[in-house]
Amino acid sequence: MDVSLAGRAAIVTGGSKGIGFGVAFRFAQSGADVAIVARGREALAQAEKRISDAAGRRVVTVVADVANAGDIKRAYDEAMRGLGRIDIVVNNAGTSRAGPFESLTDEIMQQDLDQKFFAALRLTRLAWEQMKARRWGRIINVLNIGAKAPRGGSAPTTISRAAGMALTKVLAGEGAPHNILVNALLVGIIEADQHEHAAKRAGVPVADYLARFAKDIPMGRVGKPEEFANLACLLASDAGSYITGTAINVDGGRSPVV
Repeated sequence: MDVSLAGRAAIVTGGSKGIGFGVAFRFAQSGADVAIVARGREALAQAEKRISDAAGRRVVTVVADVANAGDIKRAYDEAMRGLGRIDIVVNNAGTSRAGPFESLTDEIMQQDLDQKFFAALRLTRLAWEQMKARRWGRIINVLNIGAKAPRGGSAPTTISRAAGMALTKVLAGEGAPHNILVNALLVGIIEADQHEHAAKRAGVPVADYLARFAKDIPMGRVGKPEEFANLACLLASDAGSYITGTAINVDGGRSPVV
């Protein structure tokens, strides 16, 4: 199977580390030019060098906070100036914030929606018309398995992610006549910098921290960013030309809901 992104241009939010970097790196290896958006300038510079050195593709980096509508517009404009077009949007930015319902204030809920749901909605809206005009587009919304099976104490993240899954289905229905395919990939436990930060706060090695989750994963281990990126690349390519409106678990079998 030829999984090629030659001639394509992609924008990946949260693209400097973890899953987002893995996706941007895989896309570039498959022939795409990429724009990566994140808040940290140093991490972006490191990501740009790694992708350029390994794949030799054009890489645009944008320092931006996707929770801010103005930053989203600026990131899109800078990506367009650097790449000339956007064929693929990967809405990946976001952290896993969770706590008891009693602590869920309006402010916390709105912050989470801005960072995840509204960021995806706004960036997709900006790219939508050019995709329609060329009759080719791919939108991949990175959610988590809590969007299908939310547990107590998992708000606000699972609420925002469930809204993202509904958005995915709406966009898939509207995009299909224009060959704009829209899918969601639902993360279980994937190696990422947020786990490194959590391990540091807990005062334990990252390996020990991640091992806590392995017992709840049928495959007995956490996933790697490149494993997630391989599926994203398939969906973004012409090889995934008849897949839209799906929400696929990438979780080693952890979710109780298919």
